[in-house]
Amino acid sequence: MDKKNIDWSNLGFGYICTDKRYVANYKDGAWDEGMLTSDANVVINESAGVLQYAQTCFEGMKAYTTEDGHIVTFRPDLNARRMADTAKRLEMAPFPEERFVEAVKQVVAANAAYVPPYGSGATLYIRPYMFGSNPVIAVKPADEFQFRVFATPVGPYFKGGAKPITIKVCDYDRAAPRGTGHVKAGLNYAMSLHAIMTAHREGYDENMYLDAATRTKVEETGGANFLFVTKDHKVVTPKSDTILPSITRRS
Repeated sequence: MDKKNIDWSNLGFGYICTDKRYVANYKDGAWDEGMLTSDANVVINESAGVLQYAQTCFEGMKAYTTEDGHIVTFRPDLNARRMADTAKRLEMAPFPEERFVEAVKQVVAANAAYVPPYGSGATLYIRPYMFGSNPVIAVKPADEFQFRVFATPVGPYFKGGAKPITIKVCDYDRAAPRGTGHVKAGLNYAMSLHAIMTAHREGYDENMYLDAATRTKVEETGGANFLFVTKDHKVVTPKSDTILPSITRRS
């Protein structure tokens, strides 16, 4: 398949609308069959659970073109499992893990022309997400949900790619003990926006968050886990019940 006419080597980490995305709805206790659609817009009620009480979660992964021209993704089954765990924590109906993987495959295949070519430094970012879709006004979980997957070609998350970045020890806490730091909930990222913009205004690329209980241990950055390599070449990773289980770190 011919690739889209995109300047792959100069892509930023931003949204570009692609041809197809996947949509499935949960209602009356069951998920429907789901489908691919060309409509990139989401239409929901003004009192939808996601708008009133931030009942939403998401995942992120990438598709790559290999040297021999194949398109591959990296362990989407683990993203499926992590989203199911997050959904349970947020009192949402988990999307079946095998269907999650199939939806990702469908979206990547339908947008194959947007998967950057090998060696370009760019990738196809895949964003599965789910939210409470029915009207809710009392503080309670939604009972209808929408699961969606879209994809967009992206460049490196940080400008310049894999180069050293400046990190600030953040004055704010990322996650509380016994809170939601171990799940990929949208609300975790909303509270980090002020902290990251503060860091940017002070000339830093990213925040280093410490544990909220003692502020003596390293946890995460705003957008990724930490990996440390000691002088004797051992890989050390932070361990905490408030850290998101990273698929990259696990691998």
